Amino acid sequence: MRDLTDRVCLLTGAAGGIGRATALAAARAGARLILTDVAAAGLAETVAVVQDAGGDVLAARVLDITDHEAVAAWAEEVHAEYGPVDVVMNIAGVATWGTVENLEHRHWRSMIEVNLMGPIHIIESFVPPMVRAGRGGHLVNVSSAAGLLALPWHAAYSASKFGLRGVSEVLRFDLARHDIGVSLVVPGAVRTPLVQSVQIIGVDRDDPRMRRLTRLFEGYAVPPERVADRILAGIRHNRYLVHTSPDIRLAYWVARKFALPYELTMRLANRRFDRLLPPLPEPGRTR
Repeated sequence: MRDLTDRVCLLTGAAGGIGRATALAAARAGARLILTDVAAAGLAETVAVVQDAGGDVLAARVLDITDHEAVAAWAEEVHAEYGPVDVVMNIAGVATWGTVENLEHRHWRSMIEVNLMGPIHIIESFVPPMVRAGRGGHLVNVSSAAGLLALPWHAAYSASKFGLRGVSEVLRFDLARHDIGVSLVVPGAVRTPLVQSVQIIGVDRDDPRMRRLTRLFEGYAVPPERVADRILAGIRHNRYLVHTSPDIRLAYWVARKFALPYELTMRLANRRFDRLLPPLPEPGRTR
């Protein structure tokens, strides 16, 4: 899909961050947008920003993508009004980090429901009509560096992002016969509000060491506009794995080519992070 002019593009997570930046970039490329997010105010602001820039927003809906029935009903409305979409972009996501002894069931469930089941609901509601339309298309799934690498404290988050990576890898080959491309986006640090809002369970965010770590993270972070540009380039060139920063590209190459150095690096990273944790209670006692 070399040209997005007049293509109908559906984006989740459009209220801000990567989603808003990608909506703006797609609109500048001539796409006609269908947008959704759970955050009503942010979604309305994105619609206004896109339209003020001359972009075409066909529809916008406040929607919780974890609600399968709501997604399916909305898909029926979209298809009745506009027909099958040409591009589906699963950008919505949330983040919670923590070690296994600090994570609660609700944290695991939230990661899976939003980051994995949410995209699955969108895929099963919008991709089959794209297949039946027979004119090709493209699917974009935004995973994470945590979908490629064993990053410290990311077990619950990685469960969802590795899962989305697996879905994408299968669909990459499954949809090729229908001329539908698949791109898996694997951002590292991105300069979005999520940097400050990410839940880190069992850690004091005001700890000076955590503040230094956050500043270090922000120092490596790329702007969401760069991620948006990489996503559109991935669509145009039918690129499966879409990196947004060279550090993650290098780290993933090392992980595949040099297993032992990768393992040692991950062990050292975890030990460094573990120093930020409060001590465990003595056996037989609770915190």
